[in-house]
Amino acid sequence: MRDDFVVFLGPTLSATEARKYLKATYLPPVGCGDVVRAVADYAPSAIVLIDGVFAQRPAVRHQEILWAMARGVRIYGAASIGALRAAELTPQGMLGHGLIYRWYRRHPLTDDADVTVPMAPVELGSRALGDTLIDIRLSLKKAERVGVIERRLRHQLEFLARSLHFSERSFARLFAAAENNLSAVDQIAVLKAWLKAGAINQKRTDAVNLLRYLADHKINCLKEPLSFEFELTESFANDMEYCGMLETLLSECQ
Repeated sequence: MRDDFVVFLGPTLSATEARKYLKATYLPPVGCGDVVRAVADYAPSAIVLIDGVFAQRPAVRHQEILWAMARGVRIYGAASIGALRAAELTPQGMLGHGLIYRWYRRHPLTDDADVTVPMAPVELGSRALGDTLIDIRLSLKKAERVGVIERRLRHQLEFLARSLHFSERSFARLFAAAENNLSAVDQIAVLKAWLKAGAINQKRTDAVNLLRYLADHKINCLKEPLSFEFELTESFANDMEYCGMLETLLSECQ
């Protein structure tokens, strides 16, 4: 077991399944102050960000990731908030993994909500309560490629999916909207049946691949110099105070 690894995980993959690929300490979706808390509580050599909170409470801050890396902790990201933060902080040394990470690196103006999904409370396992736009789009592209739907219908469905707020986005809601707005009833019926086995879950794929990679490679604390010099700013201190982690941060900085 990698007791020195901490993984923040939620709707993308259950901790029970994740442990099949990487033995580590699994925590609920990451939010503001949680990286600081993880460093203080577990002294990890590596932290893996997969899932995070968005609306329930403030999201994980870029500065706390940089702070952790400045203390020698390797930070990996994939699939969801991990892919977003890795795409933004690659120049500073955060390590991204997977197709979604590469997509955000290539298209920095892509909406964060494309990988966001509503989820149940932590007490109920943080399970997904919908589908992400990126998984919907990839599934529709695959359906077109194998001849289940025509290109015109794929474009129409993608437009409808993007028009749904992420908190209400799911294949079920998409098909309900499609039945009211589109006329390709037969194709949609075939698509529904095909999705039971053919749907793509890219977030899960990226998360599993990262966990497998970490299990297969020896990962230690950072030895090489970072590409930035961390500065404890007033703004960062205010964020940590708001998240209830300022005292912990200051004690770790001593």
